[in-house]
Amino acid sequence: MSAATRAFLAITGARLPVVQAPMANFAGVELAIAAIGAGAIGSLPCAVLDPDAVIAQAGAVRAAATGPLNLNFFCHILGPVPDEGEWRGALSRFYADEGVEPPTTAPPLRRPFDAAMADAVEAVRPEIVSFHFGLPDAALLARVRASGARIFGNATNVAEARHLAARGCDAIVAQGFEAGGHAGHFLSGHHPVGLLALVPQIVDAVHVPVIAAGGIADEHAAAAAIALGAAAVQVGTAYLRTPEARPSAAHRRRLETATADDSVFTNLFTGGLARGLRNRLTDTLGPVSDAAPPFPYASAALAPLRAHAEGQGRDDFSPLWAGQGVALARAEPAAALTGRLGAAALSAGSFA
Repeated sequence: MSAATRAFLAITGARLPVVQAPMANFAGVELAIAAIGAGAIGSLPCAVLDPDAVIAQAGAVRAAATGPLNLNFFCHILGPVPDEGEWRGALSRFYADEGVEPPTTAPPLRRPFDAAMADAVEAVRPEIVSFHFGLPDAALLARVRASGARIFGNATNVAEARHLAARGCDAIVAQGFEAGGHAGHFLSGHHPVGLLALVPQIVDAVHVPVIAAGGIADEHAAAAAIALGAAAVQVGTAYLRTPEARPSAAHRRRLETATADDSVFTNLFTGGLARGLRNRLTDTLGPVSDAAPPFPYASAALAPLRAHAEGQGRDDFSPLWAGQGVALARAEPAAALTGRLGAAALSAGSFA
């Protein structure tokens, strides 16, 4: 076991250096329970929950599993409602083909971390609170820290890692270009960096444990991340193939046969850059479109198309989040996956 991994296990209470990625809308109580039971850090995706649901789901996990629980929140800046005219125009061919009307009301938006969510953190008192798209303001962050939680931040480059460390994060997720789901960049611009280059640079730049995320779906990748200096690994796409995860039936079918070439960065589903499997929407419009409103507003105009297609078992307009390691994932229980990757990470030595 590397010294970095030993330090990570000491501050988190986990038995294995594995973090189950939160994966909003695709992970939940069952997956967190299974991951914690197997020795990992289990995560709840609170960006899609209200405070009451956060408390209820955390209680359900605590009732069934003993070990470190991570509550994950988004810290995006919710700008003014944009003009969706160009975006709806780009989608007009699909409305006509599917025989559906554009929405007349907007669905609930993902809200950034706020005082009500800080109340929920104080009620739950989780072992870990992690943030995506930066950190909340100083007062809210102080409330989280006072609850006793360790704080994890997500960095896609060295500048972001230094920013997070300077604000007191206890560990930093180094999110490589390969990672499925939303890229968590929050400083100026986004210049994708692969995990092989990202991890050692962040390890050299900060003095807190670094958690490698992106393309880690088998033992070789887990061991390699630790060899690069990471203290632990965060795993998302591989957990999607476990029975405890909650992808749709269509999404699960695609995961069974997908390759790295099927995994593309796109802003079509939410307005934020995220990595998922290509489908009719991305193939027709191209993965990235300037017409898409900024995160999280793009999802509103897609909602009726997605609901209509999913009702017929199609994934034409659905986000099928998956990283570039998708072909390495296998269908197996979450406990088996956690044990495999955790054992590989424990046995790997750091370059440091």
